[in-house]
Amino acid sequence: MSGGMGGGVTDGGAIDGRGGAVGEPRAILALETSCDDTCAAVLDARGEARSNVISSQGVHDRYGGVVPEIASRHHLEIVNLVVEQALSEAEVTLDGIGLVAATQGPGLVGALLVGFSTAKALAAARELPFAAVDHLQGHVAANFIVPAPAGDGSGPRMDHGQGSQVDSGLRPDGRDRWDGRDGRDRWEGQNGRSDQPTQAFEPPFVCLIASGGHTLLTHVTDHEGFEVLGRTLDDAAGEAFDKGARMLGLGYPGGAALERLAADGDPDAFVFPGSHADRTRGGKGADRHAFARGLNFSFAGLKTALLYRLRELSEAETQARRADLAASYQGAIVDSLIVRAERGLEETGLDRLAIGGGVAANGELRRRLRALGATVHVPARELCTDNAAMIASAARFADPLGYPDYLGLDAYATGERPQ
Repeated sequence: MSGGMGGGVTDGGAIDGRGGAVGEPRAILALETSCDDTCAAVLDARGEARSNVISSQGVHDRYGGVVPEIASRHHLEIVNLVVEQALSEAEVTLDGIGLVAATQGPGLVGALLVGFSTAKALAAARELPFAAVDHLQGHVAANFIVPAPAGDGSGPRMDHGQGSQVDSGLRPDGRDRWDGRDGRDRWEGQNGRSDQPTQAFEPPFVCLIASGGHTLLTHVTDHEGFEVLGRTLDDAAGEAFDKGARMLGLGYPGGAALERLAADGDPDAFVFPGSHADRTRGGKGADRHAFARGLNFSFAGLKTALLYRLRELSEAETQARRADLAASYQGAIVDSLIVRAERGLEETGLDRLAIGGGVAANGELRRRLRALGATVHVPARELCTDNAAMIASAARFADPLGYPDYLGLDAYATGERPQ
């Protein structure tokens, strides 16, 4: 990839035009390929995203889930074009980049290696510093991104580009994603306001991250890291949504479809593990009650409960009560998230909550968050799901490695970063 992509770079390497005034520090280029989205973004020195390109793969639906080998191959096919588009939309060239970053893990290791190796190669070719970023720290750091001033036209463009399918709220095949609207439904829930966030959300705060691969509650006291208050002991909230939708015959990915079906149902029709009705009834044993009072999550039992309930119902009963099943199942997931988020606020003494991950797009979760009585910050939709702007934001506060010290770094699939 040559340094001649895009434009708007001075001879000294500082960014002009949309990249910032001449003489400012150079920008950050970041890549994210931890699952099935190929992402690249450019963040300027002020923490504002100049571009945020997300190319979503529409080939996994037929398999009922992401196939790691297929995801990796699609990343290889598209990653260079996605980087080119991110630089073009930011109106910078590689001469204007001062730091390269990429997701190191956790995630699908084959997919991670594509973005991680590409980013290291870009940095090494120009002997630039490199920042290896933890994916979960990226979700936290999405809250530190400075929104572009309304109406100035300088924010990241989410247009469809030549050669890639950029995520503007639609899957490449035209079907709705979970956030299957136009991306303008943004809100910062203090006093029930419904508008786009106008500034970065600064620590301290409690952050709830809920996606298809991760669910955890964190205490964020600075820009560099976080303390884990609670995490899932088995499955993630987003995976519970997808598996529940699949059991109800809604296909994959099923979060948005299950939410739409649940809108016509009664959330109190069935009692599922984790729901308010389940917590208030007795006779469940000391261990389970102790878990219910903690901050960790569990969704495996909820999926099993839905499976057994479907086995108990006849085909006709299931069809007639699908909306009630969906509403009760969704309610149990949301209840579990809300209760622990509220408990985390109480334990830390804070009244500021941020959420991230794809599940943040769920309307019932957002409605319930408004009732917490806390200041609730939700980044723009394209910053909630996997994206590279959040990785660049985390890199902005990281200690990068200089060339060639990062060449031996490797990606990791689990939640433990190698030392």
